[in-house]
Amino acid sequence: MVECVVKNWQGEEIGTATLELRVAKEENAPHIVHRAIVRHLANARQGTASSKTRAEVRGGGRKPWRQKRNGSR
Repeated sequence: MVECVVKNWQGEEIGTATLELRVAKEENAPHIVHRAIVRHLANARQGTASSKTRAEVRGGGRKPWRQKRNGSR
């Protein structure tokens, strides 16, 4: 049994919760709870970010200048 502090989004303590975790050491319990919360929030993401492919970006396929003799000597 592990006692965890429950906080709201402003960081104020609003209570405690007793969790029955099966862990080898009780001092590892906050780490396990943190990982479970992070996993839950990561899985709740919408995940609709995107980036353009080579075919979708602006600009043609022609080389803008020749490869040799275009730098300063």
